[in-house]
Amino acid sequence: MTTFASGTAASNSKDGVTRDALTVLQPGFTGTTAPDWLLRRLGEGLASVGLFGRNIVSAEQLTALTARLRAERDDVLVAIDEEAGDVTRLEVRTGSSFPGNHALGAVDDPELTRQVALELGRRLAACGVNLDWAPSADVNSDPANPVIGVRSFGADQDLVARHTAAYVTGLQAAGVAACTKHFPGHGDTAVDSHHAMPRIDATADVLGARELVPFRAAIAAGTRAVMSAHILVPALDPARPATLSRTVLTDLLRGELGYEGLIVTDGMEMQAISATYGIEHGSVLAIAAGADAICVGGGLSDEATVRRLRDALVAAVRSGELPEERLADAARRVRALARWTATTKPAPADPALTDIGLVAARRALHVTRVDSGTPLTAAPFVASFAPVANIAVGTETPWGVAAELTRLLPGTETGTFTGEDAGERALAAAGDRRIVAVVRDEHRHPWMGRALDVLLGARPDTIVVEMGVPQAPPRGALHLATHGAARVCGIAAAEAMTPR
Repeated sequence: MTTFASGTAASNSKDGVTRDALTVLQPGFTGTTAPDWLLRRLGEGLASVGLFGRNIVSAEQLTALTARLRAERDDVLVAIDEEAGDVTRLEVRTGSSFPGNHALGAVDDPELTRQVALELGRRLAACGVNLDWAPSADVNSDPANPVIGVRSFGADQDLVARHTAAYVTGLQAAGVAACTKHFPGHGDTAVDSHHAMPRIDATADVLGARELVPFRAAIAAGTRAVMSAHILVPALDPARPATLSRTVLTDLLRGELGYEGLIVTDGMEMQAISATYGIEHGSVLAIAAGADAICVGGGLSDEATVRRLRDALVAAVRSGELPEERLADAARRVRALARWTATTKPAPADPALTDIGLVAARRALHVTRVDSGTPLTAAPFVASFAPVANIAVGTETPWGVAAELTRLLPGTETGTFTGEDAGERALAAAGDRRIVAVVRDEHRHPWMGRALDVLLGARPDTIVVEMGVPQAPPRGALHLATHGAARVCGIAAAEAMTPR
């Protein structure tokens, strides 16, 4: 077992620079057990490991995995992209037991948000996870945003701020470091940075009054980490995206906002960086700009990637492109967070919070009776109109209401439809059964709206369930807005459709 000192004296040697270069990386891997190369790198200085859905089968398996990592290095940072709601890794195969941010924002009870984050954090800590790349503090000011949506608490910066602070407080009370993202704010974008470089053309005054408000609240609440966004904000830096901008990370985040914790990059293999700068040069620029940890592993998850990034950082120090002191400072901040997680005791289980996720999902459900909607008394046909999922959400996690309706009304049938003739195909498949139409962000997908037109024209008793951001006008005999597609949101909707 290896434990590393928190100082930077080792940086005065060639081996110290190499160790520091490993320390600032947060790589991923494939499989549900730790590969030999990862364990070896932990012994050489690697301080963090990132987990994704591909690494998790069950809580028991995850606990064994993190224990094996800690047998090699007892203060390792084990990070996960667990936002709950639509973006879940802990329950990637079943759907989350907790609603996402948009549902919590719809309730607008910060104490409920704190309790949800506390229980989520307790479950993560029980499995050995001590750094969560959450919460999303983005203000969803563009309703057409293709990547944030229900991952945001809402479109009002003050609402987002109070829930971001509550989430940070709850998560860290469980001994799990929060990583508030995506600085300086990804909500006003029409492009997904997984695919290309988004640009926000808001003025500095607008950014200060809108995007930065939740981050100020997170910093005041003591967030231990902040994640940068791969977005170009010309009002702040016309040349480089936030992740690579000294103006954004050092002058604004560290200087103006007074933040002293860890700065983590978003995934460096995302196209916004990899297709423009390359991950090696991009990682050098990010550390030079003020980032402390390089997140990579959502897509690239092999030893060769770790070696490439380590060598690029070492070469940059030797060439003078990256000051050795900046790399040493970044590594020091990583070790400081590792020390905090290693010495913070997780909160004990609170039986009163066991079902807090379902409680929150029920409170978030909005029911609009457009017509004289009657509850379901016989097994329906559930027509799910499925958009292409963004990469953050992924395609592995089930969503919808079919499973819960099947439990309540055995014999329920279901089908998934997409495209211009989705409505006609769903109508034909339903036969004479009552239809439950499930949509996700109808306002962003014209074909989805046309499908509902077809169904409601022929079958006005159709029930509509919106599991994304409810921007389109409510319609149907009964319209339910869940504000997210987590498993508990499906349970809450199914309950509302069936008689008690």
